Amino acid sequence: MNTLTQKNWIAFRTILSKEVNRFMRIWTQTLLPPVVTITLYFIIFGKLIGSQINPIEGYSYMQYIVPGLTMMAVMTNAYSNTAASFFGAKFSKSIEEMLVSSMPSSIILLGYMVAGTIRGLLVGMIVLFISFLFTHIPIRYPFVVISIALLSAMVFALAGLINGMLAKTFDDISYIPTFILTPLTYLGGVFYSIHQLHPFWQQISFFNPVFNIVNTFKYGTLGITDSSVVFGFLLILSLFFVLFLWSLHLLQKGIGLRQ
Repeated sequence: MNTLTQKNWIAFRTILSKEVNRFMRIWTQTLLPPVVTITLYFIIFGKLIGSQINPIEGYSYMQYIVPGLTMMAVMTNAYSNTAASFFGAKFSKSIEEMLVSSMPSSIILLGYMVAGTIRGLLVGMIVLFISFLFTHIPIRYPFVVISIALLSAMVFALAGLINGMLAKTFDDISYIPTFILTPLTYLGGVFYSIHQLHPFWQQISFFNPVFNIVNTFKYGTLGITDSSVVFGFLLILSLFFVLFLWSLHLLQKGIGLRQ
């Protein structure tokens, strides 16, 4: 390993370690609340309301909503981790020290993205394990489950990073989750099959990235799908490259950071 590669590795490892230690140190604020919230979904929607709903494609309503709720936990936590943490670094001016150092922008990007990905996957795993207390969830295609969860966490970690870079106040980092992420999630087939929608809204749903994430994860666990899994993977993979290049461009130009 040459000197430059070693320095970059140390820089990446330092950022990653700092970010992971940050959210693990305050786990009662970062890991526990989403788990409690999703558990309430299991109890209220899965057990109480779900017991009154007929099986969907051979699965109980509780089984049907577990994949969507798991991915909802992954996406929201990956997003919130990078959005809040990066904006905090910008607010405290510590990000400026990274920008003026010899550290490449790509290393800063990877450090924050991987940390957000780890938090999202960690919360998702906890939620999935808790779901086993309520019902049986088969894992039909483990490779699909792991790959879509990892890719989705990275996509939303990048989206949170961009939000953190462009936000000017702490209030700005709540706009996208409130007005974009939440509607896309609730309209993404978490609680219902899109075949229950009007054909026009079905066509619109196919281009909802959250729907494609939930649908692909549902295929990996339950083996059922409302649309093409290949299209879902291609859409999310394309979104990943777009957000990665966009966030790298913002970092390299210092857009929203040097003011």
